[in-house]
Amino acid sequence: MNQPHESSRPAWWRYLAYWYGGRLPVSVRDWVIKDLVGPGAAARMVARWSIPCIILVLPMLFVPGPWGVRITMTMPILLSYLFFSIALNRVYRRYRLVQHGLDPELINSLDREKNADLYAEYHRKYRNEAAPRFPAPR
Repeated sequence: MNQPHESSRPAWWRYLAYWYGGRLPVSVRDWVIKDLVGPGAAARMVARWSIPCIILVLPMLFVPGPWGVRITMTMPILLSYLFFSIALNRVYRRYRLVQHGLDPELINSLDREKNADLYAEYHRKYRNEAAPRFPAPR
């Protein structure tokens, strides 16, 4: 009997586990690369990790008292979360690539592709050489 062909996207329960640190099978490796390196990857990572933080501070909005007190209890937590999740986004995504057995330098591939002409101009102007060829992402 033939094995059923796995889709290019993981099952919903694996996808949910993946959001919070779980590993996915090798069969969806291309999807993982696209998710962690593709356009919008940083925003997806911040959105995924904001859900537990919002769930954590939501009960604070129901504390009896003026809205000013409620807001001043929740905003420092949310703002500090937002700051660290944006500042460490590349670190988190590189770790996730390594966790799935992928090259962590794939994070930089989109920037290199976008700015290839700037790299070439820099190498031509300041180093008198052709720009180095970066390996294409898988």
